Amino acid sequence: MKKLLLTASAVALIAGASLAPANAEYLQEHRGGTMRLLARSAAGTLDPHINYTSQGWQMYQPIYDGLVTFRKAEGMDGFTVVADLAEALPEVSNDGKTFAFKLRKGIKFSTGQEVGVKDVVASFQRIFKVSGPTSGTFYAGIVGADKCLADTKSCTLEGGVVGDEAAGTITINLTKPDAEFLYKLALPHAVTLPADTPAEDMGSVPIPSTGPYTISAFDPNKGMTVTRNPHFKQWSEDAQPDGYPDVVQYDFGLSEEAAVTAIQNGEADWMFDSLPSDRLAEVGTKYMEQLHIAPLSAWWYAPLNTRLAPFDNLKARQAVSFAIDRNTLVKLFGGKVLASPVCQILPPDFPGHVDYCPYTKDPGAKWSAPDVEKAKQLVEESGTKGQKVTVIVEDTAVSRSIGVYLQSVLTSIGYVADVKPISANIQFTYIQNTNNKVQMSVSQWYKDYPAASNFLNILFGCASFREGSDASINIAGFCNKDIDAKMQKAMDLGVTDQAAADALWSEIDKEVTDQAPAIGLFTPKRLDFVSKRVGNFKFNRQFDWMITQSWVQ
Repeated sequence: MKKLLLTASAVALIAGASLAPANAEYLQEHRGGTMRLLARSAAGTLDPHINYTSQGWQMYQPIYDGLVTFRKAEGMDGFTVVADLAEALPEVSNDGKTFAFKLRKGIKFSTGQEVGVKDVVASFQRIFKVSGPTSGTFYAGIVGADKCLADTKSCTLEGGVVGDEAAGTITINLTKPDAEFLYKLALPHAVTLPADTPAEDMGSVPIPSTGPYTISAFDPNKGMTVTRNPHFKQWSEDAQPDGYPDVVQYDFGLSEEAAVTAIQNGEADWMFDSLPSDRLAEVGTKYMEQLHIAPLSAWWYAPLNTRLAPFDNLKARQAVSFAIDRNTLVKLFGGKVLASPVCQILPPDFPGHVDYCPYTKDPGAKWSAPDVEKAKQLVEESGTKGQKVTVIVEDTAVSRSIGVYLQSVLTSIGYVADVKPISANIQFTYIQNTNNKVQMSVSQWYKDYPAASNFLNILFGCASFREGSDASINIAGFCNKDIDAKMQKAMDLGVTDQAAADALWSEIDKEVTDQAPAIGLFTPKRLDFVSKRVGNFKFNRQFDWMITQSWVQ
């Protein structure tokens, strides 16, 4: 924790920071217009305390604020935590267990109401009252969180989040030090909402915001309109810079093929979904100057339900991982420029990553080729041959093609397989809920913040599994008590020795990979295709393209 805080304190912001004159002139010159975005579907609920999608989180950046946030900057600078609604990064005491913040004055919600200490305190309580997907993981270390998790409706976080209206301060007390706590506070799940926001999933109802933009209209079947917050005045360019377009219109429902054509014709400015592989050559040849490629800390994977047949059997899970030709999946995603085959959980160039692949013809560091004979042998040994398996995928071009391929793999090694595409708007919550009895699915995980625990503990920790919940991010239902204890040890170790913790995480990565609760498919890169109207494209490693930091002609 000390190392993280020293790094963060070096970039503490001064209250009331403003645009440099040159930036102000540039902003004025390019300010205005409507940015037109496209996506196959909406990203689920509008509620930032619940939505757990990269599509949602990307759009929240110019809309909501927390006490701290990730710097709105390009590249790796985007991983730096800076003060946001707080005047400065917190004073940390009590051996790293107490975080004291001073709230900025004069910031208003889009309703005109001033942001106060009570709003911050109520927002932390609300994370638990709405059973946010990370309440039991990211924020479970706050004093009083155990009572809130046991009885969400009466959550007070007494002694955990303490507000002093007169002093304008918020003090957060933890049960033990957490080296990653500032990262967690910088995420959309910890943004500040008005204190009177109902303690339920707001679904399609926009919640008042603090950033330069606010959601003014939303129809999950049609689109979302984002307009300027009339009460916004920039307080920190690093944390929440003013934006260029007057309106961001985000329309849903067009196929990926139609979206590419719309951008080519200047009828739209960008698409969220991956470009169809059959259009990549054309776009890459004719529209090179409108393409932007960036690395991602992410993976595409296939969760296997460890609590349902046939994948409650380890050999059955390992069999599928041996049988998959990851080069085929890379081609389906767009080729080697956009994806790389992977077997393990932690992505390359990430804390704790050490190359490891047991599921290939020549097991070792890297994947080389499938071993279908080994897979068939494991299916025979598992006694699961002939069982039915349904693969649930998003109804998008890339996910459908991956699902069809996986269906063929399952069939080839002895299963009776089917693939079922469902709307991307609901697929992610559907595959999390055990009531839906999903055996196998295709999903993606984009890091919440740059720490190994964010992949291993969040996706495969016992606390991330919730029976019958739409917010059970441990989709595989994997819970190994020994591995879980090791993960807790690694997180504790990170407070005093991050290098040692990362070494332990690399061991955990191998152990979870060996248990095969999910199949690593590939690690993607982000390909953004924008219209000729778009200028000042900036990509942030934490939240991707900073939409409102670009202008439109």
